[in-house]
Formats: sequence, structure tokens, C-alpha cells
Amino acid sequence: MASTPTAPDPAIEPSSHGGQAHPIGLYLKVWILLFILSTMSYMVDYFHVQGFLRWALILIFMGLKAGLIVAVFMHMAWERLALICAILLPPLCLLVLVWLMAEEADYTFLTRGVFFK
Repeated sequence: MASTPTAPDPAIEPSSHGGQAHPIGLYLKVWILLFILSTMSYMVDYFHVQGFLRWALILIFMGLKAGLIVAVFMHMAWERLALICAILLPPLCLLVLVWLMAEEADYTFLTRGVFFK
């Protein structure tokens, strides 16, 4: 008995275009958002914001821009959660360890100032 040909399964057959494509509008929106965040970052210096607020705003804008770039241009938004955690958690752990070392160094510096006067 002859078998009837079936349509290829898209889950098994490789794609003919060779990769995933996203609409150009998405990239344009991200570019505009990056431009707006960069402008806001420059406005911090233009309006002469000083002290802790200045550094907090600059770091917030920097983090938002880096997150957008990683999420969209490096296609991290479309990856599995396990891969996202494997890539993003180690740098986050390193930042926490650097913060803890800085706190310990500050404590050591203050303690030496008290005991070696």
C-alpha cells in the first residue's frame, strides 16, 4: 500500500530564512528610547545635578540603556529563563561581592582610624 505524502512539520524542518527576524519598528522604538535615555543622562550634567542624586540618576539611566541593548539587540528577551539566569546571575553575584568588599574595606579603614590615633 502506498503512503500519501504529508506536509513538512515546521517544528522539525529548518527555517528557510536562516534566523529569526523581528519587525524593524521594534528596533526603531528601541533606538528612540535609547536616544531619550541618553538625552536624559546628559541633562543631569546640563542642569548641574550634584551629589548622590547625580550618580544615582546616571547609574539608573546607564542600567536601563544596558538592559535594553541586552534584551533587544542581543535577543535576550526571547531566550529561555534558564539561559537568562545563567548569563545574568554571575555578574550580579560579583557586584554583590564587590559591594561587600567595599563595605568591609570602609569598616577596616574606620577601625584603624579609631585604634591607631
